[in-house]
Amino acid sequence: MATELANPSRREFLSAAAAAGGGLLVGFTLPGRASAAVPAAGAGPFQPNAFIRIGSDNVVTLIVSMAEMGQGVLTSLPQLLAEELEADWRHVRFEQAPVDPAYNNPMFQMQGTGGSTSVRAFWDPLRKAGAAAREMLITAAAEQWGVDRATCRAREGAVHHKSGKHLSYGELAARAAQLPVPAEPPLKDPKDFRILGQPLKRLDSPQKVNGSARFGLDVTVPGQLTAVVAQPPVLGARVASVDSSRALAVKGVRHVVQIDSGVAVVADGFWAAKTGRDALAVQWDLGDKATLSSGGIRTAMLERLKSDGMVARHEGDPGAAQSARTHEATYEAPYLAHACMEPMNCTASVTADGIDVWAPTQASGVNRMVIAKVTGVAPEKIRVTTTMLGGGFGRRFGQDFVIAAVQTSKAVSAPVKLVYTREDDMRGQFYRPASIARLRAGLDAAGRPVVFDARIACSSISAVSGMGDPNAIDEAAVEGVRDWPYATPNVHVDWARHEPGVGVWYWRSVGNSQNTFFAESFIDELAHAAGQDPYEYRRSLLDKHPRHRAVLERVAHEAGWGKPLPKGHARGIAVAESFNSYVAEVVEVSLRPDGTPRVHRVVCAVDCGMMVNPGIVRRQAQSAVIFALSAALHGEITVEGGRIQQKNFDDYPVVRMDEAPPIEVHLVASTEKPTGIGEPATPPLAPALANALFALTGKRVRRLPIRPGDLKA
Repeated sequence: MATELANPSRREFLSAAAAAGGGLLVGFTLPGRASAAVPAAGAGPFQPNAFIRIGSDNVVTLIVSMAEMGQGVLTSLPQLLAEELEADWRHVRFEQAPVDPAYNNPMFQMQGTGGSTSVRAFWDPLRKAGAAAREMLITAAAEQWGVDRATCRAREGAVHHKSGKHLSYGELAARAAQLPVPAEPPLKDPKDFRILGQPLKRLDSPQKVNGSARFGLDVTVPGQLTAVVAQPPVLGARVASVDSSRALAVKGVRHVVQIDSGVAVVADGFWAAKTGRDALAVQWDLGDKATLSSGGIRTAMLERLKSDGMVARHEGDPGAAQSARTHEATYEAPYLAHACMEPMNCTASVTADGIDVWAPTQASGVNRMVIAKVTGVAPEKIRVTTTMLGGGFGRRFGQDFVIAAVQTSKAVSAPVKLVYTREDDMRGQFYRPASIARLRAGLDAAGRPVVFDARIACSSISAVSGMGDPNAIDEAAVEGVRDWPYATPNVHVDWARHEPGVGVWYWRSVGNSQNTFFAESFIDELAHAAGQDPYEYRRSLLDKHPRHRAVLERVAHEAGWGKPLPKGHARGIAVAESFNSYVAEVVEVSLRPDGTPRVHRVVCAVDCGMMVNPGIVRRQAQSAVIFALSAALHGEITVEGGRIQQKNFDDYPVVRMDEAPPIEVHLVASTEKPTGIGEPATPPLAPALANALFALTGKRVRRLPIRPGDLKA
């Protein structure tokens, strides 16, 4: 069942769910929450954290609290449920959950999707929910037959007795609904899994193929107007005055209103709103960022590296350790935009009865909290419907587009769909931080590192997002370098915070994306300085990190490391742990006649624990590689005169079909609980590519994106 645009109250939602076909509504409790209770016949619904609904038509529905942005949660989470429930997969469906604290992500304690947490967070709760429902259905069948429940078993959507008789779940649902929920139902042994670990087809694919899937831009509500916002042209600028006469003269334009983020032009449709926005005469107070430039930011960060930072890791005595020789390098990574295929948008309707929001959002629970704070409306009067997302990558955890839609709707007393153009989105002040790192190592006579010292200069994301202590280390600033896994007795990592005034935000794999480029490029330099093979050098230093070593060995084997390549080709390698998963990659590269890199092959080895759906894991790794390759070859947001220079895909390119290499993904079997997969294949790509280019040209790539001039003699 596709996500519906209607957004009933939670009580209406639960009542409808319980009433559907005389069905069974099963709740489960997340850690730290009060236990769920099953209602007596005819009573109102109970309040669990997530739900199974089994109708008399035998359809099993999982109400999914995580947002679908292409990563496959509308399939993987139902698989968790269906396995323990012993459901018939042909009858499993999904619905998007309404907003309620009951649906909070257990790892965030808020209703939000990010950090590659969906399967990790719900691995235990959803399995327990399915197992609880299974046990209740077995008990219901045993009671109806008057037999010992030990003689009954559940399988493929029915309970079977040893005599051969059986009852479907739909036939048992009403009776099972009156039974108590077992607190600790037995879970299946992984060796007995039939649905988990299988590359089942995605449940949401048919709707995306036939066009019935609802994304944010598809939302239409009665009386809806469309808004486009004139945003500040310079970082931190404010509206000084507005002449709206020319905008209001555009056919279809209804209103021009000032909101926190700029000036909204509201019209009957998008083109009229955009034309009216472009006709506005806005005078801006440019503020103190009008002289800001990328060159100035770089100079300031290099200067910041000269001062001590906040200590993120300190082991041994790096200052006193004796080295046979030292090696030092400075690396740079630029600001990056998310460039989601579906630009930011949100539809809002503010009335005296409350606020309704329809949005492609990663953070529906946060939306509700922020809207309540901005408007003063009680949270229980704010309803948020999460549509499907045309890409997220962290960007849709932001609140700007939701706040703007709500403020505009309130100002014009009508439902409003607010839409960012691609240019609005690209210049919207949500970027991966620019970062510069200075790395130093001391090597012993055998070339092994005895000292690793790193200082990173960049802005703080947590200070902007409010998701961390602004006076403490920002984990995103140091992850990927702080976690240096190579055997080194003396380690020091610190962070030199620098805030030039450019808006920063979470980007796919967050700090690991740039910091793994720094660390894995540097270990490659140390291998070269030691006169050793980059793969063997890494491998020799990972005895205490067996999962790092396992994926490294697997990718080297699958890529044919050490075997001859065509003339003019070379390989590079990198390995990283992020979101508790381990990924190693080998990139094969050559140079085109104009000196630009051509990637011929990318090989990945992935250890993300037990896999719910190997097909989804492979596709996520492939997606992450393309995302990272786009950034490594092309991605860069620059500033001049306080203005963002890039505006669209013509000057912020992504990898095109003729640049996309074959991507092989090799999955490492594991008995560990599932870990993240949406992001971990992003970090190793850039260093593996850079290391391959060094092997090919003898030139080190120490700044991104890769420029042909960096590879010339």
